Amino acid sequence: MTKKERYEKVINWFERNMPVAETELHYKTPFQLLVSVILSAQCTDKRVNMITPALFEAFPTPEVLAASNKETVYEYIKSVSYPNNKANHLVETAKKLISDFDGKIPANIEDLIKLPGVGKKTANVIASIVFDIPALAVDTHVFRVANRIGLTNNSKTPLETEKELTKYIPKRLWSIAHHWLILHGRYVCVARKPKCESCGLQPFCKWNVNYSTN
Repeated sequence: MTKKERYEKVINWFERNMPVAETELHYKTPFQLLVSVILSAQCTDKRVNMITPALFEAFPTPEVLAASNKETVYEYIKSVSYPNNKANHLVETAKKLISDFDGKIPANIEDLIKLPGVGKKTANVIASIVFDIPALAVDTHVFRVANRIGLTNNSKTPLETEKELTKYIPKRLWSIAHHWLILHGRYVCVARKPKCESCGLQPFCKWNVNYSTN
């Protein structure tokens, strides 16, 4: 099976079996999504969703958050991973939104990356969900699943994975493909013990022990 054929089969399977794939983070505004994605780094969406209602009530806008301090914010987010760093990033990001972007979330990846705590992955998520800009964010799930099933050739970095995925996946599908791979990695192709017996991708998965090349 060639790589092109594997991509075609994987994409066709997802289009048939997961026509709707969206973020599991809870949010109502672009600002809330930005905060949630920053908090979700190396943390589960479930944990983030548990703490954000109180956080959003206390800090509903960039202006309110910018007027606070990391010590206060820390008390709301202390149960997530790396709360000290994230509390500082949230306050500094809010300040930069006010000073550089009139309190609005910038609509391009280059400006999003300028925000403290926002890397390429976070920028791609915001760009694709909020502004419908074709982007494919690579988190730990996407990185693992892409390598495991054979969409990438043992890529060493998220950037390598992103370049290879966007080379073979049609641009119109970049945003939903990000969610396909995340959800598949979260519930089926899990890190420690993938559920191969119930995986629809098994017939064309390179990692599966029953897989054989043509």
